[in-house]
Parts: sequence; structure tokens; C-alpha cells
Amino acid sequence: MTSPSRRKWLEPHNYLSLRLWEAIGAGLFNLFIFFMLFAYLFPLLYMVATAFMEGPQLGDRNAPAYPSRQVRYEYQGKERLVYNVPMPGGETRQLALVIPKQTSSQFIDPQHPDEGLIQWDGSWRKLKGVYEFHPTLDNFKNLFEALPIPQMVRNTFVMTIISEIGVLLSSIVVAYGFSRFPLPGGNLFFYALIATILIPEKVTLIPTYFFFARVLNWDGSWLPILVPFFFGNAVYIFLLRQNFKSIPKDMDEAAMLDGAGPLRILFQVILPQSWPTVITVSLLHFFYMWNETRQAALYLSVSRDLSPISFGVQSFQSLAPIQNQLQAGALILMIVPVIVLIISQRYFMRDMVVTGMEK
Repeated sequence: MTSPSRRKWLEPHNYLSLRLWEAIGAGLFNLFIFFMLFAYLFPLLYMVATAFMEGPQLGDRNAPAYPSRQVRYEYQGKERLVYNVPMPGGETRQLALVIPKQTSSQFIDPQHPDEGLIQWDGSWRKLKGVYEFHPTLDNFKNLFEALPIPQMVRNTFVMTIISEIGVLLSSIVVAYGFSRFPLPGGNLFFYALIATILIPEKVTLIPTYFFFARVLNWDGSWLPILVPFFFGNAVYIFLLRQNFKSIPKDMDEAAMLDGAGPLRILFQVILPQSWPTVITVSLLHFFYMWNETRQAALYLSVSRDLSPISFGVQSFQSLAPIQNQLQAGALILMIVPVIVLIISQRYFMRDMVVTGMEK
């Protein structure tokens, strides 16, 4: 039998009231999520908008937040700026300024130029202009003229591909060894490897620079940046090891019965089941190399023809701190990783195993 309280909630009016409260709660929660998302993405939206703005708009306090310019009207062979002019009757008209004066100015109505000049008393500097949507590509044009962007992009991709191959091969082999072979003191070595993540890069910056630049004379080349990746990366090794350990060892034993050796097991049994993790590691390394500036500034400042895109744009921004061009350069740096992530998002972190449990 149904209890009286349950029968009460099952009544039609109470059921509709409950559904209404659920809908209101879901709507308020979604509204809160959209508000937080907008607050989080607002700096990016501002960056994109500023990248397409003209220089004068940045100094105009009355200009809108989107790329625009003040409307112009050609009168007597000259372009006149259009303003919102309040008239004595309370009406606001869009008039083009012809003769500006401190206390009294003359305007022309673009819609009715036959009316002639209109006298308006007041300071025209306090008037707000009329704006139209007007994006410009001049900021990107200036950036491409000042920097060899294609060469820098090519350098970045070459460095990324070489280091990608090195870090994947070394990290996969080391992670495979830690996850499948009972090495003497293997756990101790693994914990020591993970502990290197906690060491700040600033601590090792001077010793590594002295070794690469003064001992090996690698200053001005890609070698100090690329060679360390051929010895693996602690973060990538940790992710790969955790994924490899989640694969049952029964599959290894079955492959060994078929005559497969350790390398064949790695490439034909382990890796085919670990593609989401391998792709994740590849994307993380690509994003790191695309945004690399510290090592490039340290070793490639004397060889600008080898500079990657991030270091080149950052150097230009420090020399020419113009806001709209700064945002244009930042947009160029951001757009490629976003495109790569959109293309590969169906693989990114898909069925990735981090701690033995599927996310």
C-alpha cells in the first residue's frame, strides 16, 4: 500500500509543483554555469576583439567593446565625424560635425543635407559618437611585416616533431620497463623519478646552461632544447606507466606463448590499447613546445633565424608594446593549439586510465 504522504505527493497539482521547482532549479543552475563560463572566457573574448581594433579606438573612451570606428559622412570633399546630438526638444539626432567650436558648433544632417548647417550650442567634445562595426587586419599585417612568421612557425614544427619522437620513444620504453619488469629497487627509482617533478626549473637552469653552453658549446643551436627530451619526461612516464599497469598481464603471457618478445609485446599488445594516453602525451608535449620561451630565450637569442614562434612574438611585444598588436600576436599564438585540440578532441583523454580506474 502507498503511504498517505506518498499519495499526497502523487496528486496532480503537487506533482506539477515539484516538476516546476525542478525546472526552476535547473534553469538557475544553468544560468550560473553560463555566467561563470562567460567570466572565465571574457579575457579571451577581449583579446580577440582588441586584435581586430584600430589604434584610435583604443584611446576613445566612448567606443564600444567590439571592433568599430566612428561613422563618417563626406561633406564638401572632407569626411566629417557623426555624433549623437541632443536637440532642444529632447530629441537626439545623428549629425556630422562641420565647424567645431568651443561653445557653439555647426552640424549637417547626413539624412537631410538639403537643410543646410544646423547650429548647436554646447561643447562638442562631450558628445558621443556614432559607431559602426569595422574589424581590421592591419595589426596582423604589421606583425607579419615585422617578423618572419612563416619561418618561425616552420622552426616550431620542426622542433616539435623531433622532440616529440624523442620524448615518446624514451618515455614509452621507460614506462614499459617500470610497469612490466620486476627491476631491483624499481619502485625506489620510480619514486625518485617522480620526485624530479617537484624540483623547480629555476634551480637547474644555471647548471644546465653552464653544461650545454660552456662545456658542450651548444649555445645558439636547438641541441640544448631537443636533446633532454630523448631521456624522457617524468610526467609522461607516470601517465604511461599507470596506463600500462592497467592492462592485464595475461595478455603478455598469451603473446609470449605465441613466441612474442618484449618489444613485440610492447608494440603489438600494449600500445594498441594505449593510444588515448599516447595521444594525450603527444598533445601535452605539442602545447608545451608551442609555448616554449624560456629555453629559446636562453639558447637562441644569438640565432634569431632558429627562433620558434612563441619567442619571436614575445620579443616583438617587448620591443613594440602596442596593445592591439600585442593582442594580435597573442591570438596568433593561441589559434594553432586551439585548432589542434579541436581536431584531436575525440582522442584527447578518451578512456584514459590514470590510477587503474577508468575516468
